[in-house]
Amino acid sequence: MLAGQPVLILKEGTERKTGKDAMKNNIAAAIAIAEAVQSTLGPRGLDKLLVDSLGDIVITNDGATILDEIDVEHPAAKMLVQVAKTQDQEVGDGTTTSVILAGELLRRAEKLIDQKVHPTLVVSGYKKAAEKASEFLKEIAIPVKPEDEELLKQIASTSLNSKAVGPARELFAKIAVEAVKAIFDGGKADLDDISVIQKQGKSLEETELVHGVVVDKEVLHPRMPREVKSAKIALINFPLEVKKTEFDAKIRISDPTQVSAFLEAEHNMLKEMVQKIKNAGATAVFCQKGVDDLAQHYLALEGILAVRRVKKSDMERLARSTGAKIVTNLDDLTSESLGTADVREVKIGDEKLIYVDNCPNPKAVSIVIRGANKYLTDEAERALHDALSVVRNVLEDGYAVSGGGAPEVQLSRMLRKYAEEVSGREQFAVEAFAEALEVIPKTLASNAGLDPIKTVADLIAAQTKSGHVMGLEVISGEIKDMTKVGVVEPLRVKLQVLKSASEAAEMILRIDDVIQAKDLGKDKEGEGGMGGMGGMGGMGGMGGMGGMPPM
Repeated sequence: MLAGQPVLILKEGTERKTGKDAMKNNIAAAIAIAEAVQSTLGPRGLDKLLVDSLGDIVITNDGATILDEIDVEHPAAKMLVQVAKTQDQEVGDGTTTSVILAGELLRRAEKLIDQKVHPTLVVSGYKKAAEKASEFLKEIAIPVKPEDEELLKQIASTSLNSKAVGPARELFAKIAVEAVKAIFDGGKADLDDISVIQKQGKSLEETELVHGVVVDKEVLHPRMPREVKSAKIALINFPLEVKKTEFDAKIRISDPTQVSAFLEAEHNMLKEMVQKIKNAGATAVFCQKGVDDLAQHYLALEGILAVRRVKKSDMERLARSTGAKIVTNLDDLTSESLGTADVREVKIGDEKLIYVDNCPNPKAVSIVIRGANKYLTDEAERALHDALSVVRNVLEDGYAVSGGGAPEVQLSRMLRKYAEEVSGREQFAVEAFAEALEVIPKTLASNAGLDPIKTVADLIAAQTKSGHVMGLEVISGEIKDMTKVGVVEPLRVKLQVLKSASEAAEMILRIDDVIQAKDLGKDKEGEGGMGGMGGMGGMGGMGGMGGMPPM
C-alpha cells in the first residue's frame, strides 16, 4: 500500500505462495510423484496401465516411461520427471530408484525444516552426504573384465528381473551381452550401433540377434533376386530418378517425334545410372532416396537386388558393418566404395525384412524382437534398452556393485559414522540422507510382501557379520550374498542415482517463493464459447436467455 492505495506488481489472477507454504507444497508434489512409481520397483514390482487422451494404452513398470506418459501439471513435480529422464539418458537404468530416493530425501528434509533446521543447512548437508556416499560406493565396487561373460549376463539379468519379459530373461541377457560386446571398440560402446526392430507374432523366445543389419524394407522388384551371397553392396544417397528442375519449367513440343525423343532421353539417363552401378561391380544397392520404376526394371534385368528409402541411421550402420562407403554421386561409385555381406529377404508374418549378415567385421548389430502383441514387444524393447545400457556401463567403467538393496544399506551405515565427524546442524542432514537411502531396501521388501522394517534390521545385522555384499533376495525373501545369487548392478547407475536424486531434492528445497501466472487457456475457456458473445444484440451468453443456466 502506498498512501492508502494498493500498488499492483503482478498481473491480476497471478498466484503466489511464499515461505514454508511454498516449500511444503513443492515437497508434497514431489513425494506424490515418487509414490506413483514406488510400487513398480524390483522383481515383485507391479505394472501401470496408462491411457492417454487418444485412448492409446501403455503397460509398463519402467519409471521413465510412466513419468513421460503421465501429464504432470505441478512445476516441482516436473523436476522429478526430469530426474527420471536424465537418469534414462545418462545410464539407461535406475530411473525408478532415483525418483523414489529423491522423494524420500524431501520427506526427511521436511521433518528437519519442521524442527527449525534452515533449508540452506539441509541442502549443504545433503551435498556433503552425496559426495561422501559416491566415494564410499567406489570403495565397495567389484571389478569386472570384458572376459567375465557370466558376470555380464548376471548384470543384464538383474536389470531384466523387474521387467515383463518373463521366461525369455536369460535369452535377452545373452543377446544384450553379445550385442554390446560386438560393438565395443576402443573402450566405448555406442548403442546407436544396435538397431532394434519389433515384429509381432510368435513368442519372446523367438527374439534373435543378427550380426549385421536388419532393414525394415523389402526388395523393390519381383524379378530381382531374393538372396545374394557375398554381395557387393553399394550405398547410395542419391535418387535413381530423372532429376526435376528446381524451378517451374515448360517444354514446348511441336513435332510428335519429339515426344518419343524426350522419353527416350529420360530412359537413357536412367539406363546410364544403372550401367554405372553395374560397372562398379555392385550386386546389391541400398538407396536412401527414391528409385524410379524404370530404374527398378533395368536393375532387375542386370540381376541387382535393390532397396529404396532406407533410413539414414540404417545407412550408417550398413557402412560400419559391410565396409561400404556412402556415395552422394554415382560418378564416385567405384569397386573400392563397395562393401561385402550376404543379403537376403526374410518373411516374418505378413511382412518382409532385409537381412544383411555374414559381414567380414560387423561393427553394427540388429535385434529382431518377437512377441504376441504390440504391448508386449514395446515393453520388451524397453527392457532390452535397460539391459544393453547396463552392459555398456560395466564394459566402459569396469566396475559393478551388489544389488538387492545391499549398497544402500552399506552406504547408510557408513554415512551414519561419517555424520559424527560433521559439526553443527548439517549433521542432522547427513543422518537424514543416511536414513533416506534405506527407502530402497524397504520398498523392495514392501513390494515383495515382506516386513520393510524387519528386513532392513536383518540386512544391517547380516552386513555387520558378513560384509557389504549381503542383500535382499526378493524372490525367496531371504538375506543372501548378492554376488553368489547373481544380483549385480553397474557402479555407474548407482552413482548417477545419488547424483540425480540429491541434486533434485536440493533444487526443490532451495525454493521458497512460487509465483504462478494466470492460465490464459483456462481464462479464455471461462469467457469463451457462446458466453463470450456478449456484444451481439445484448446476448450476454446463453445464460441470458430466459434464465437458462450458462453452458
